[in-house]
Amino acid sequence: MSYNIAIDGPAGAGKSTIAKAVAKKLSFVYVDTGAMYRAMALYMIREGVDPADAEAISKKCQTAEITIGYVNGEQQVYLNGENVTAFLRTEEVGNMASATSVQPAVRTKLVELQKALAAKVDCVMDGRDIGTCVLPDAQVKIYLTASSQVRAKRRYDELTAKGQTCDLEQIKADIEDRDYRDMHREHSPLRQAEDAVLVDSSDMTIQEVIDCILKLCAK
Repeated sequence: MSYNIAIDGPAGAGKSTIAKAVAKKLSFVYVDTGAMYRAMALYMIREGVDPADAEAISKKCQTAEITIGYVNGEQQVYLNGENVTAFLRTEEVGNMASATSVQPAVRTKLVELQKALAAKVDCVMDGRDIGTCVLPDAQVKIYLTASSQVRAKRRYDELTAKGQTCDLEQIKADIEDRDYRDMHREHSPLRQAEDAVLVDSSDMTIQEVIDCILKLCAK
């Protein structure tokens, strides 16, 4: 039986950074579910689909084949055979992902792929509904969060380091807006699973968060 670690939490909480590091430490496979939703969002953008058109989204997502592969230990995301990893981290794709991921057809399609993957390998999976929905039987469940101010500052630093000009207050507003959408959506909203351990990383270093999770796994 495979060993699964589920990490949930709001946008910008550092889930993927932490999940990647924990997976590496344990020699597990890291599954970035957000990247899968972003790949679906990229597909919708390329196909010119209106984010509010549920019927069009439902129809289109059936023709999107999203798979995960590894090159030199780094996760790569493939959309209909094309490696789209480099296109997934833009704000446009992030906002489209938040809008399209509320559609039941998109969720059903991707959850199927995620469950199948987790059944085959020891993995660390992060997202919004992993512990509650995708891997309800995961051996370790974490709800990773941080204040919206801290999350906005992290995102701001990340973008400015890439040479992009951005507005801290706007990023904070976007994050709070995304939190609200994620927590109030009809299907599998973002919430802490009853058996998940709450980890607030606002005043923690990355290493402290990783150590905390590894300790929980050791138990």
